[in-house]
Amino acid sequence: MTTTTFDTLAFAKRLMEAGFTERQAEAQVTVLREIVESELATKRDLRELELRLTAEMVKVNAETKADILKWVAGMLVAQAALIAALVKLL
Repeated sequence: MTTTTFDTLAFAKRLMEAGFTERQAEAQVTVLREIVESELATKRDLRELELRLTAEMVKVNAETKADILKWVAGMLVAQAALIAALVKLL
């Protein structure tokens, strides 16, 4: 994950202007900075995730199509064998 810019000084000043003490503002800034730095995803993070998921979906889709084709081919062979056996019996 990439880091995001967070102006802690400006945030602390706004909190103190709103009536927080300096100690309260510093505690709020510390907690919020930790959350922003560790928990939030950036647009770049989301784009990278989207690309990885898209690639995985394409891979799974191709594998599924191949599996379906195998089953259909197998069923066609089985059907042909069944028809041939029925023709011999009649």
